[in-house]
Amino acid sequence: MSAGIEKAAMDALEHDHVFLGADHARNERRIWLVIALTAVMMVAEIAAGTVYGSMALVADGWHMSTHASALLISALAYLFARKQAHNPRFTFGTGKLGDLAGFASAIILALIALLMAWESVLRLANPVPIGFAQAIGVAVVGLAVNLASAWLLAGGGGHAHHQAHGDHAHHGRDHSRGHHHGHHHHGHDHHGKGGDNNIRAAYLHVIADAFTSVLAIAALTLGSLYGWSWLDPIMGIVGGLIIANWSWSLMKSSGGVLLDVVPENETLPGEIRNAIETEDDRITDLHVWQVGPGHHAAIVAIVTAKPRDAAFYKGRLLALEELSHVTVEVTRAA
Repeated sequence: MSAGIEKAAMDALEHDHVFLGADHARNERRIWLVIALTAVMMVAEIAAGTVYGSMALVADGWHMSTHASALLISALAYLFARKQAHNPRFTFGTGKLGDLAGFASAIILALIALLMAWESVLRLANPVPIGFAQAIGVAVVGLAVNLASAWLLAGGGGHAHHQAHGDHAHHGRDHSRGHHHGHHHHGHDHHGKGGDNNIRAAYLHVIADAFTSVLAIAALTLGSLYGWSWLDPIMGIVGGLIIANWSWSLMKSSGGVLLDVVPENETLPGEIRNAIETEDDRITDLHVWQVGPGHHAAIVAIVTAKPRDAAFYKGRLLALEELSHVTVEVTRAA
């Protein structure tokens, strides 16, 4: 085979490992917009609180700053994942960076929940006079900003359950070992089940903030009407516990991706077995893991009495659109 043909054959087999979510660029833009919105609100609250001597305003401003820093983690993860997408040192691409950011965000969310609950316990023990009208005003403005932010993020597939995907084609790189050489099947659109934990983390921070604003408005309104000042710290404890629960669920889903855990509801391993296994062909070893939102990699070891080229087995998997990177090993049955 001439050098030119050899090079053409190699170029056809070698391709990138870009496993970014289909909505990566859109989600990144939305998060920066939400950070700008949160930062402006945060500065306004701290400034107004300082001028009007309102501790509630200043405290809420600093509370928003913790969410702004968590949102910054998500935004920087998108930026870094995009910049390093073609860096060969990331052997499976940068698709999991969002899960790492989501996990870090979940820890911040848990700390915010603990601080909220602890502060509320202290308030129960040592009640302070509340400027109801001013505090309600702050909570309403905070709620409006958070709802606008949540609307922006939800539009980008922000909720774990609403993962929208665009029409980007991604190319998977395929290897095979054993008796046959590698074959590359061209990537196709991925409408994956693997949600984007990075946008979900940002969404949860904003929703947690909106939720605490709603609880605060309810507690302050009832407190001003009936003099139940103890209701405010009680709502703080309830809110802290609920946010801690959200944080735990985000930690589990993002941590699971980082540790290559196959989720309980993941059907892909079964689909691969159904596509490959026949009377003659048996899968002896199967590994499936997520390499980015909507992208999975698989290693499939097949034992067969009638060995075929690896390309034949990969052809059977072409319909599984979540598979972006497949390695096939074929062994002749003894």
